[in-house]
Amino acid sequence: MDRFRSLKADLRDAALATSANVYSNQTHALNQRRGAYHHPTFLTHQTARKVKLIYMSDPKNRLAVALDYPDAYQAMKLVDSLGQTCQWFKVGMELYYAAGNDMIRQLRDRGFDVFLDLKLHDIPNTVAGAVRSATKAGASLLTIHASGGAAMMTAAAEAAKAPGSPRLLAVTVLTSMDAAQLAGTGITASPADQVLRLAKLARQSGIDGFVCSAEEVASVRAATGSDALLVIPGIRPTGADIGDQKRIATPTQAIAQGASMLVVGRPITQAADPGAVAENILDEIAQAEASQRK
Repeated sequence: MDRFRSLKADLRDAALATSANVYSNQTHALNQRRGAYHHPTFLTHQTARKVKLIYMSDPKNRLAVALDYPDAYQAMKLVDSLGQTCQWFKVGMELYYAAGNDMIRQLRDRGFDVFLDLKLHDIPNTVAGAVRSATKAGASLLTIHASGGAAMMTAAAEAAKAPGSPRLLAVTVLTSMDAAQLAGTGITASPADQVLRLAKLARQSGIDGFVCSAEEVASVRAATGSDALLVIPGIRPTGADIGDQKRIATPTQAIAQGASMLVVGRPITQAADPGAVAENILDEIAQAEASQRK
């Protein structure tokens, strides 16, 4: 099975390498004529204290596996089982509070990129300090909560200008929340309207990355610009259990709506064969990209 999966990945990567050069040249020429990027062809993040450009049409750079585990042992067991199938791993609160920066270092030492999902929400000075700490830890992406307000996000954006800083992502409305739950917090706006309101506020505060559900991708893209990095959780392959997510989508649907990066957790981490599921998702991303280029 591992040998078959490796061959399958090699064939996909070879096809991507062949098409990427042609597509990159065509896209660059087209974008020059438009005067702006129509779609986020590149994801910019900082590692090893230098700016690194990643070609977004490589499916590996459009999938982040959520390591929702209570300890580093279980997380690294999953990472090792995937081999080099995936490039990005999301470390959330549960794992980070258990394993700390050592978890980030273990992933970085293996050559992986880390999406640190802490949804920072505190007074401006504290959040700015947390951004600086995440920079030292080596995170490539870091989430802050847009509901923290303009002053907090502006302070975070200023802190993230330092060399080696992670790219910031503003979390708008959690994908586990529907209209009824949002109303229970005193917010009468619909989830879609609240997402858009917070995304605009974040953009005005200097944030150019956003976390939203696939349902809001098109509207957030229109509101925040073609260069925004849109990261979409709540991704479920066709037939997968939706769990506690309320606003979900398949990889194909999310890419078609304009998603930059997809976050997948339980469909991969709880699978009997995580590598096979990850490969299938990467294939689906590649097929969705191919459909967009037609």
